[in-house]
Amino acid sequence: MGNMSPVVTLALGLIVVSFLITSILIVPFINFLFKKKLTRRVEGGAKSKSLFDQMHDKKAGTPIGGGILVIFVVAVLFLAIMPIIEFFGIPKNSAFNLSDEQFILMFTLISFGLLGFLDDYIKIFGKPKPGRWGSVVGLTKTQKFSLQVLLSGLVASHLHFILGISFVHIPLIDWTIQLGILYVPFAMAMILFFTNAFNFTDGLDGLASGLLMIFLFAYIVIAAGNLDTPLFVLIAVWLGSLISFLYFNTWPARIWMGDAGALSFGSMIAVIGLITGNVATMFVIGGLFVVEAASSLIQIISIKLFDRKVFKIAPIHHTFLANGWEEPKIVIRAWLAGVMLAVIGLWLASL
Repeated sequence: MGNMSPVVTLALGLIVVSFLITSILIVPFINFLFKKKLTRRVEGGAKSKSLFDQMHDKKAGTPIGGGILVIFVVAVLFLAIMPIIEFFGIPKNSAFNLSDEQFILMFTLISFGLLGFLDDYIKIFGKPKPGRWGSVVGLTKTQKFSLQVLLSGLVASHLHFILGISFVHIPLIDWTIQLGILYVPFAMAMILFFTNAFNFTDGLDGLASGLLMIFLFAYIVIAAGNLDTPLFVLIAVWLGSLISFLYFNTWPARIWMGDAGALSFGSMIAVIGLITGNVATMFVIGGLFVVEAASSLIQIISIKLFDRKVFKIAPIHHTFLANGWEEPKIVIRAWLAGVMLAVIGLWLASL
């Protein structure tokens, strides 16, 4: 163990430091959310509750906003560590301009977090509106998606025009496809997809955050292998903070990440995959997010075209819940599947 590389030593240290800081802050933060009434409320009317509302109204009163704390800790630690990282004997390596890469990582993390916070705030304090499958709260779908398109367009443009990324690598067949200007809409599509896929997945206590933890453990290996210093530092501090959050997010959750965390973390998944060039691998390691999004998409298409549901309720984890599966069992089995997908994805990335 004495021969452990400085990169691994630093990554482990950052995980521990981030974990400890978040652990110190999170209980006072939960109390703050209670005091400010930033909690989930009962949705829908007594006679018009959707199946989703019926399954989740028992969780009313749970604080929403854990993602805000994680974003804050990650941003502060990242911005504090990067200027002094060479003091720890770690060179600042990257295939891109360091300041440009650091900027887009922080911009994505914070901007999508602010969008999610706006939606959370309106959900909590706004007036519910009737919808087809129950009450509607928060930003409208059009408002939320339009703002996501705007932010993803800015991020994708920066990745292409500033960082100069224009390719996609496909493992196994070892193809590198140059997309040119088409990389911008491609990157936008990836960001939009994973932003919403993660948001769909964040429906059971510990489900999305646990799968994200597994995803980040896999990608810190890839980032270290690519000698991308900003990326592995970001992932390390993110992991430590997320592990602390997950302790309080597992069933029965004392805090949820909310849309602030869901939109921020989902968009970051895509940006990490795009920066490393491992987009295909991202779909494998993040395979459960893909399944969740696919089940919702199938449900929407079926309702639009045939006016019938394929699943009792989408995304698919809610169907398992409606069929009588216990929530912790669904979550733990999803984590196990996520671990195997991470192993397969790392194997593909190594080819």
